[in-house]
Amino acid sequence: MSVLPGCNGWLDDVQQTSKVTEEIVWENEASVDSYVNSFYVLLHDYGQFGTAQFQGSLTESLTDSFKYGSVALGNRAGNSNNYVTNPDAISSDGGLYSIWANGKAYEDIRKLNQFLSLQRKYSAFPEDRNELWEAQVRFFRGFVYFQLAKRHGGVILYDDLPVDGGKDKSSAADTWEFIYQDLKYAAEKLPVEWDAANSGRVTKGAAYAMQSRAMLYAGRWQDAYDAANDVIELHKYDLVDNYADSWKGDNVESILQFSYDAMNGPYHDFDSHYVPQCDGWDNGGRGTPTQEMVECYEKADGTTVDWSQWHEGPTSVAPPYAELEPRFHATIIYRGCTWKGKVMDCSTDGENGVFIPYREQSTVYGKTVTGYFLRKLLDENLTDIKNVKSSQTWVEIRYAEVLLNKAEAAFRLGGKLSEAQDAMNEVRDRVGLPAVYPTEGEFFDRYRNERKVELAFEGHLFWDMRRWRLAHIEYNNYRCHGMKITGSVYEYVDCDGADRWFEEKLYVLPVPSAELKNNRSGIKQYDEWL
Repeated sequence: MSVLPGCNGWLDDVQQTSKVTEEIVWENEASVDSYVNSFYVLLHDYGQFGTAQFQGSLTESLTDSFKYGSVALGNRAGNSNNYVTNPDAISSDGGLYSIWANGKAYEDIRKLNQFLSLQRKYSAFPEDRNELWEAQVRFFRGFVYFQLAKRHGGVILYDDLPVDGGKDKSSAADTWEFIYQDLKYAAEKLPVEWDAANSGRVTKGAAYAMQSRAMLYAGRWQDAYDAANDVIELHKYDLVDNYADSWKGDNVESILQFSYDAMNGPYHDFDSHYVPQCDGWDNGGRGTPTQEMVECYEKADGTTVDWSQWHEGPTSVAPPYAELEPRFHATIIYRGCTWKGKVMDCSTDGENGVFIPYREQSTVYGKTVTGYFLRKLLDENLTDIKNVKSSQTWVEIRYAEVLLNKAEAAFRLGGKLSEAQDAMNEVRDRVGLPAVYPTEGEFFDRYRNERKVELAFEGHLFWDMRRWRLAHIEYNNYRCHGMKITGSVYEYVDCDGADRWFEEKLYVLPVPSAELKNNRSGIKQYDEWL
């Protein structure tokens, strides 16, 4: 499913120019379609190529899987390192992954509700046409409220334009129900597939898939299970044969995506932030995968690697990178792999990929502090980083996630272990890994690793660890590591230099101070922040 760009400017004119009345939008269907199209950019904003989730930094940098190499504060730099070592960096006065504090989410919701309000007021189009517009807009409203709910739990719910004086927070249960109802309406009213002229719009499958994701966060296992099955039973989606193509879009695995155009826009600059210096660009390599992430991968035959000999001290024994399963090779640039025609070295004196110790210089300038570079999500065909913008498609939801959502929901429901195993094994089978049949007591840990590996760097891990309430356990008092390569010697090294911390109160981000001050409803701060 490919979202076509090019409608945002028209809507800005309609909303900002006083010469154009509200009614004119509703004079013809093409105008309303353009209005609706403007909301599709939210997929970019909240995706890995946008800036809404964490000011452009990947939230994986708040986990054990990814490390930004620069000491100097800044987005895609030292801000992430500061956050994981200093919980006080988040307060009710702000937070770089708060979308309430920066006003983004509620401004998006206001615009969506404005459309729905104007539709009720002015639209004289047939009911079925109005339903298709409303379904798309309510999908995006549910999508934005999901972004708020996964940060806060219960938030202020607006199903119309904001009331004078504000409103109090709703409960977490009511918030998740609001999201469920928006996505349910979208799923009921949207088509399985649009005609060619409307290619790229949200579909029934996308609404069900988003519902399966949101209901996992809500802990509504039956709803998550049912929504995942609703996607599967459409018989429209499948896993592509090659994992390296699974997240590139325009294939049978892509359920919801946003497309770019390097020449005419919209485009993004993701590649410029993450390519190694040998790509001819000195400002990449800002964030790189950690040794902890590398050690999550099994060998291609399904056995595990014993990494203890590398942990114990410098060794001339090369890690068995070549023996690891296909998802490793498609996700991480490592010593000995080929990247854009170059055999990568990733060592202290490497021509193709250079290692530097963390804190040796304030900015990495295309070097790596972990001994690895990110491969996944980058465009290997983009060779002119200086002059050409990135146009790699962002896939918001793919079929593999739906299978994993079903696996988790089935496991949580109890009595459905075989279904959970089958769904997880379908994902494993795509990369040639043998089926596994963990017991009830073993399943969750096995599933966690499978989800971490399959969905690596797609924006899930940090939020998964929060919803599982494991972040304060596993992301507390620990450090991330890398593999320093000097000649033929491999050394397991600390790439943090300070312990990382995650306090329990961070499962709920605070109500912003400005909201507490200006909202006259009597809204109170969350208990965790009193």
